[in-house]
Amino acid sequence: MSTLVFLEHHDGELQKDSLGVLGKAAQLGGEVSALIAGSGIEALAQQAASFGAKKVYIADDPALEAPLPQPRVDVAADLVRRQGCETVLFAATVLTADVAAALSARLDAGLNWDLVDLMQDGGKLVGKRPALDDTVYVDVGWKNEPKLALIRTGTFEPVETGGEAEVEKVDVQLEDFSTRATMIEQAHEESEGPSIEDADVIVAGGRGLGGPDNFALIEELAKALGGAVAATRAVVDAGWYPYSAQVGQTGKTVSPRLYIAVGISGAIQHKVGMQASNVIVAINKDPNAPIFEYADLGVVGDLHEIVPKLTELVRQRKAA
Repeated sequence: MSTLVFLEHHDGELQKDSLGVLGKAAQLGGEVSALIAGSGIEALAQQAASFGAKKVYIADDPALEAPLPQPRVDVAADLVRRQGCETVLFAATVLTADVAAALSARLDAGLNWDLVDLMQDGGKLVGKRPALDDTVYVDVGWKNEPKLALIRTGTFEPVETGGEAEVEKVDVQLEDFSTRATMIEQAHEESEGPSIEDADVIVAGGRGLGGPDNFALIEELAKALGGAVAATRAVVDAGWYPYSAQVGQTGKTVSPRLYIAVGISGAIQHKVGMQASNVIVAINKDPNAPIFEYADLGVVGDLHEIVPKLTELVRQRKAA
């Protein structure tokens, strides 16, 4: 099996989820290669080799500097056709969703999305996708090649294995219609600490906080733990916190080592986004809150008393 993994990068670094998908591809075996498209990106090739790529294709051109999908579709389509790649894998992001969908149309290829696992079954590639609000998993396959797949955020952790890779530069030839869109400005959210996708510790707040001002409690605890702040959809919809911090079915999927849910009831839509966390701690005054059913540790009580005391305890332990 020949597998091509599209590696997304920002600020001179390959993205964690892309490297996780690359590692999974290496575990499945066969010929595993990676595609990196952008401008001034040659230094990223060795990083890809360290996470399982045996061959790295570099599409380095000023026309690819802006993170626009169509130029990347041109590069990927040409490469897949020339190399006869059987499978093309993407870590799901806003950019890769566009690239994968357009590549599927360009190549008349099947695309499965929101996958949480990949395996070989009788020589055939099989994907697993959650269904019915993540209460069951279904096996999915492909009728023809190339087989395209988008992997859910946070599914695979990158594992550095070392090694070398053959590096090949590819010619960048763009279709006329792919050059008509230009990026005028790219905005970056100003924030402190790690993003919720990369954080080892996340402190999340729900409607139980009582109001937007009380998110200061969450922020102080997250800061003390060196973690990131997250929120539920209800909080985001109420305008208490930015959408970029939303965890859940319509937000982001995270898998930190520690997830502290404060004032969160634990509806299935939120569970979908954080159930892959290693340890889940819930703080809620309602002993019957659904979140206690899947939390590793539950604390029943007033969060306005518990969280400040917990924050102070963490600070004392760190200062000791």
